[in-house]
Amino acid sequence: MSKNNCLLREKVALAKAASLKLAQTASSIKNSALRSASEAILKHKEELLDANRNDMVAAKAQMGQGKLAEALVNRLKLDDIKVMEISKMVSNVADLEDPVGRIVYSTKMDEGLDLYKITVPFGLIVTVFEARPDALPQIASLCIKSGNSVILKGGSEATESNRAIFRVLEETLTDKGLPKGCLQLVEGREAVGSLLKMDNMVDLVIPRGSNEFVKFIQDNTRIPVLGHSSGICHIFVDRNADLSKAVCICTDARVQYPAACNSMKILLVDAAGAERLLLPIATNLVEGGVRIRGCSRVMTMLKRNKIAAEPADESDWSTEYLELTLPIKIVEGIDDAIEHINRYGSRHTDSIITEDKEAARRFISNVDSSTVIHNASTRFSDGYRYGLGAEVGISTNKVHARGPVGLEGLVTTKYVLLGSGQKVGDYVGKNAKPFLHGKVDTDLSRRL
Repeated sequence: MSKNNCLLREKVALAKAASLKLAQTASSIKNSALRSASEAILKHKEELLDANRNDMVAAKAQMGQGKLAEALVNRLKLDDIKVMEISKMVSNVADLEDPVGRIVYSTKMDEGLDLYKITVPFGLIVTVFEARPDALPQIASLCIKSGNSVILKGGSEATESNRAIFRVLEETLTDKGLPKGCLQLVEGREAVGSLLKMDNMVDLVIPRGSNEFVKFIQDNTRIPVLGHSSGICHIFVDRNADLSKAVCICTDARVQYPAACNSMKILLVDAAGAERLLLPIATNLVEGGVRIRGCSRVMTMLKRNKIAAEPADESDWSTEYLELTLPIKIVEGIDDAIEHINRYGSRHTDSIITEDKEAARRFISNVDSSTVIHNASTRFSDGYRYGLGAEVGISTNKVHARGPVGLEGLVTTKYVLLGSGQKVGDYVGKNAKPFLHGKVDTDLSRRL
């Protein structure tokens, strides 16, 4: 076994041991530690910005060589406002209700035999995320609050930024009473492969990155994986859409932050309203720097009105463009739109713009995505905006957690049965005692 692999196993073992202690740590201690971390981030702002500047210099050099996309470089940058947002996000997580120890089900099976289903941490989480420095404190704070140890592996482009943020968090959290080792940072691509094999130690893997990367993670581990592979998000502009809302929403969804996973990647326009709706929307998008790729009907309309566009092909409907490129298709009404979204979408976030409430209900009911929106931008699909404090990612899975994953997605459950000498034999056979399955006192402190 190599030296690096030995060191990695030591980190994993330390984090696993720390997870058992962290699961029993009081909410007050976790909250106090996170608030101190929030303050420390602001205190060390210049240190964090200096580290980020080093990453930006290297990233821009790679972009100049064609090795790194501009969208990824933009995600990497920190500034004063971003650092303040990171600090506030950590503080917001501290203010949230602790998800650990909640009773989600209870029943009195018999007198003196009470059953409780209680939320508990997963234990040890491994998260591998993209080159966004704000991802590290988001994930770390949520894991700590939910009682989970976490091993963090960030994108290599953000190496210096991640190291600086990690140092601030680790020192502060440990000083404030959290178990040593509950937060770990690993580097190097080879570490990912090794971690994926540690199914006897790691309880959950959360990947954030490209479609190919997430699929690689899913295909190469026996550890449960939570995440989404791509963000092919749609907006469908219905024939009964309000034009001003449609123009505003579509521009925000594509232009405001084009590299985000929840930005609009495909625009669908109802054929019955295309003459009224398409041109103003397309004009505003082009003015915002968007490069349109249109179906044949879109191309005909735009060319006639001298709006620049390129022809789309079949691959465009399943491509996640992270720069200002937008495929647009004219569809034959709401059923055609729903069919297209369910066929080509990634089950992430999809929106309908319409004043027809029945159309909105049909869309919401039939589109199979983790978030479905009416008359608002897809960019709202975010853990912080949903009031979750932050998010570890957006899950398109249907098992356990779906949509933006905050604290509630980082706990699982266990059953606790409190008896007083009962045996199963009394509840089976000819003279079996019946189960009561009635209400039970949910104050466990009175039973334990």
